[in-house]
Amino acid sequence: MLHGVRLMAARKPQTSAEDRFKSLYAHGFVRVAACAPVVAPADPVTNAERILKFWREADGERAAVLLTPELSLSGYAIDDLLLQEPLLDAVETTIARLKAESANLFPILIVGAPLRLHGALYNCAVVIHRGAILGVVPKSFLPNYREFYEKRYFGVASDTREELITVAGESVDFGADVIFKANDIPDFAFHVEICEDFWSPVPPSTHGAMAGATVLFNLSASNIVIGKAEDRAVLCDSQSRRAVAAYVFAAAGYGESTTDLAWDGQVIAYEMGEKIADGERFSRDPKLVVADIDVQRIAQERRRLSNFRDSAAREKERLVRFGHTTFDLEPPTGPLPLKRKLDQFPFVPDDLTKRDRDCFEAYNIQVQGLAKRVETTGSNRVVLGISGGLDSTHALIVAARAFDMLGLPRKNIVGVTMPGFATTDATKSNAWALMKALGIDAREVSIQPLSQRMLEDLDHPAARGEPVYDVAYENVQAGLRTDYLFRLANKEGGFVVGTGDLSELALGWCTYGVGDHMSHYNVNGGAPKTLIQHLILWVADTNIFDANTSKTLRSVLEGEISPELIPGETQQSTQAVVGPYELQDFNLFWLTRYGLKPSKILFLAWSAWREKYDYATLRKWLEVFLTRFFTSQYKRSAVPNGPKIVSGGALSPRGDWRMPSDVSAATWLAELHANTPEKLD
Repeated sequence: MLHGVRLMAARKPQTSAEDRFKSLYAHGFVRVAACAPVVAPADPVTNAERILKFWREADGERAAVLLTPELSLSGYAIDDLLLQEPLLDAVETTIARLKAESANLFPILIVGAPLRLHGALYNCAVVIHRGAILGVVPKSFLPNYREFYEKRYFGVASDTREELITVAGESVDFGADVIFKANDIPDFAFHVEICEDFWSPVPPSTHGAMAGATVLFNLSASNIVIGKAEDRAVLCDSQSRRAVAAYVFAAAGYGESTTDLAWDGQVIAYEMGEKIADGERFSRDPKLVVADIDVQRIAQERRRLSNFRDSAAREKERLVRFGHTTFDLEPPTGPLPLKRKLDQFPFVPDDLTKRDRDCFEAYNIQVQGLAKRVETTGSNRVVLGISGGLDSTHALIVAARAFDMLGLPRKNIVGVTMPGFATTDATKSNAWALMKALGIDAREVSIQPLSQRMLEDLDHPAARGEPVYDVAYENVQAGLRTDYLFRLANKEGGFVVGTGDLSELALGWCTYGVGDHMSHYNVNGGAPKTLIQHLILWVADTNIFDANTSKTLRSVLEGEISPELIPGETQQSTQAVVGPYELQDFNLFWLTRYGLKPSKILFLAWSAWREKYDYATLRKWLEVFLTRFFTSQYKRSAVPNGPKIVSGGALSPRGDWRMPSDVSAATWLAELHANTPEKLD
């Protein structure tokens, strides 16, 4: 294979830190575009004009690539006209014209064309960039069944040993085994296949991905029948997951001949199983579809997955055949915000159908985990501290469901509310209402007398009535509560069910050892706070329990998130100290699941949350998150057992997350400070 290299442009003017931060290209994203132009069958000149219109629009969007459908220059459904010399000559003429136009356009164009080579005709994708043709990719698998007769016209890629083809006066790479790689954007490399290729048992893009392509493009004609659009989406989804890549698909649409077939112009893009763009089907006025692809995240995920590396190692004899054509993309340096929709709550799907599914699974994971532990211990009795807050409420409804499934009486669940110096009437009322509604063994034990005695023994100023509410003051209460639960479990012949959640473990918002950090089994340890809020609402909405229980659950959701340890006219707020859980769960997801740079996490947070939080607030809470996350690892190194719930989010040292307890956050904070502006207009 040739190794084409585009010359680097002259040095660009320096951009400000603010402009760099606002550009998606500076954070490992690449914008791509795809279209399904109205087809003029057997009219390359008209088709080229329509493609050029979309190309200019993609240039205005600052997209790196524009993908068009299969045989987009000639039209697909033109049968024996594909073998007519006037048509083929016109195709090559229009390619030369597009090549000339490309000198002044930013995006790479991937256009479909029938091309001649040594006595055969090939169904090809032509890749054009900045006045040059980077390469030509022939179709590998030709359908020759049902309505398809492609072998009547075309040769397959394996029929030729040629590696070069002359197009528009230029001798360029010809073959399916080629990766197009950017010199100036790390992790951006792409592979091209055509329609039937990805319906085959082993699509060419599978090897393309293992050879280094992070983005896979498919030019398709693919006529439409009932259910086929869903089939295509499943294949794009599946291939993006299996190949750990982005998959961009563009099918021919309106204008193709309907003599015997119909066309829907489906344009769709997936990134590692997530749909990131979807165009309108059956459109008589098709629109450009834009997708911002996180090629950096794809590359990071591949480094994490041992099976991807092992698969590539097994295919090394096949992969050595790949050539790499390189180019300089020269991306824009000015502000270019993401157009991609980002989930503000990455642990909770935005789609209501998926949210119902995920809540069902999460809840039953917790229920099954606790039920198994009850069976294994043979104790048939559990103890929980019930505060009336989110976490203990959810732990209790998990326990109640587990005991129902096991056929055990709910009276075997001992729930204890333990009011302290700052317990409010609202949370205490919710605790009692919930325990009564569920029919468990409900108890109340005030920790105030013991707390007062311990503060006196410690010679703490608060024992003398001074308003000194430090860590010792708070942890005296937290520790006594947990100590009581453990001793009660000993007495009752049961075990303590923990209530602390994943977000608290990430932030270290738990009292270590003899405190809410510890239990015999923690059903919530794998569930982030934002998910627990939705789980409680889901349990209420699905009426798993009775109406009184559902009413109490909704009341709990209305309360302030508070440890209720410090008295005062204003209720103590957890989020005022550790930050809004909705932001910290966002930061937690991107740090632990994908290992992103803090500067990129801030860019994502700014893209997703800037209508609610200003830049300075987002940066401040990310700094808090990083500091607390690193300094609190010693707590996570000694967490009790509990089921993993969210993908890549468990913090147990026996599961997803392992790190030393004595590592500093300095490197991460330095990266954040070095690559993000202090202020942003």
